Amino acid sequence: MTRTERLSIDRLSVVDFDAMWSIHADPLTNAFNPAGPLIARSDAQRQFGDWLTHWHEHGFGYWTVRDDEGVVGFSGIRFSTWNDRTVLNLFYRYTPRAWGKGYATEVARAAVELWRDEHSAHPLIAYTTPGNVGSQRTALSAGLERRPDLDRVTGAELGDDVVFALGWS
Repeated sequence: MTRTERLSIDRLSVVDFDAMWSIHADPLTNAFNPAGPLIARSDAQRQFGDWLTHWHEHGFGYWTVRDDEGVVGFSGIRFSTWNDRTVLNLFYRYTPRAWGKGYATEVARAAVELWRDEHSAHPLIAYTTPGNVGSQRTALSAGLERRPDLDRVTGAELGDDVVFALGWS
């Protein structure tokens, strides 16, 4: 377990699945997600299994984030592909009760520090949609730089991908 100023960030565990399902199935937490909330529990199980496998294979991945009241979200870095290049994706999704408290930024900064210390051989990216100003602020506050040259035109209802990155040359 690691601590930030106000939060504990832990390696993902099977006991965290119900919290993941609850957060990722919530329409509010997915308001800017072009795929929308998870509908089927089996889809959540598959996604959660991918996260656990990443931890098993690489020794790092998305964390479970807790405050004094319990699980508030999931955040961290894991391998992905962007523009045919292996990258580390910075991810953060939190329950609405955690919004506006700076939790996402606090943990994103810890993830950027981990990237700088141990994984900077691969670029770090965060991507969101144009309307998700909160997510964009989190990426910038965590130290990522806006990279319009890496944006993707998706044609999605919520807009194209807006990209922030470090270490991309």
